[in-house]
Amino acid sequence: MEQFLMVAGAHFLALLSPGPDFLLILRSALVEGWRGAAGVCLGVALANGVFITLALAGFAVLRPGSPLFVAVLWAGAGYLFYLGVRLIRSAAPLSLSVEAQSVADIGHGLRGFAMGFASAILNPKNALFYASLFSLLAASGSALAIQMGYGLWMVAVVLGWDLLVAWLAAQPRWMKVFGCRLAWVERGAGAALILLAAAVAWEGWGGVS
Repeated sequence: MEQFLMVAGAHFLALLSPGPDFLLILRSALVEGWRGAAGVCLGVALANGVFITLALAGFAVLRPGSPLFVAVLWAGAGYLFYLGVRLIRSAAPLSLSVEAQSVADIGHGLRGFAMGFASAILNPKNALFYASLFSLLAASGSALAIQMGYGLWMVAVVLGWDLLVAWLAAQPRWMKVFGCRLAWVERGAGAALILLAAAVAWEGWGGVS
């Protein structure tokens, strides 16, 4: 139980840290509603599941400094920059009386799923977090079945938390608060993603040099 509380606590604290996934879910919920944002949430959860599976399988190809890890860093930086520019260029006030028709349209069905998956799978921080966490579990002597249970728990928590964030953001009260300010929300999210891209690129440059 002590180990579970430690692992679950560390995982949940990581979830509380806003990142590109959070920004995508928030923006999607404001434009499409929580059901529309569910596709983004599913994509993010699946990408987390992929990293957990790699960690359980003992893959070391994503260790810091490895060629694949550096490639993921650069790909992630490019994707975050592209997404940030796209959000800034598509920023527009949100009409609460009609369904928004945004250029980004990131919360719609399979498109939202694909963007959520890409956002999470191209984030090297996710790879580092799960690789570190499961290496500690393996070092502590936890059985593979227990580690798999932790993995399933984490995917469920990621999905549940993201859906909760989407539902809260899509409440009429918050829609009214953010609706007329959606353009600024999008510009702020875009700027934050571009800054994240710069930080990731800097880390990638350090990995090359």
